[in-house]
Amino acid sequence: MATLVRRFDPFRELASLQNDMRRMIYAEGPGERGSRAWIPALDVTENEKEIVYAFDLPGIPEDKIAVDLEDGAVTVSAEREREEIPSQHGLHRYERHFGSFERTIALPAGVTEADVKASYSNGELELHVRKPELPKPHRIPVAKSETAGSKSEDGAIEGKARKKD
Repeated sequence: MATLVRRFDPFRELASLQNDMRRMIYAEGPGERGSRAWIPALDVTENEKEIVYAFDLPGIPEDKIAVDLEDGAVTVSAEREREEIPSQHGLHRYERHFGSFERTIALPAGVTEADVKASYSNGELELHVRKPELPKPHRIPVAKSETAGSKSEDGAIEGKARKKD
């Protein structure tokens, strides 16, 4: 019979430690079947006209996804439900995330509801946010100053104050 010896791999040990810490923070027990907090992966890309936010949401029906725009931020929330698996199937470990999540992303100033489009396909939610037009600089003309005691263009009379004796 062959004996397998696992070589020390610092990255595997670090990943294991991260999983243990996550379980401790979210109070997960082994084989726990309640919902837990999770945050799906997000990619952000940008081109000249828009910013695209792509969320990985596999296994979530479209009707369980909400996208809300309020106060210059977009909030994406969803819920993935876990099917109850009978114990006779011998499942020993749950690694796939389930439950609900909510993620809020600040948008550039000037973005309106008409600038945000959402699409969902093959477990990926994409938010396309059109970039607002940047304000253009305005030149303000400089008026010639008037001499003291004369009338200005708006009809106000200008003058100098004198000291009383």
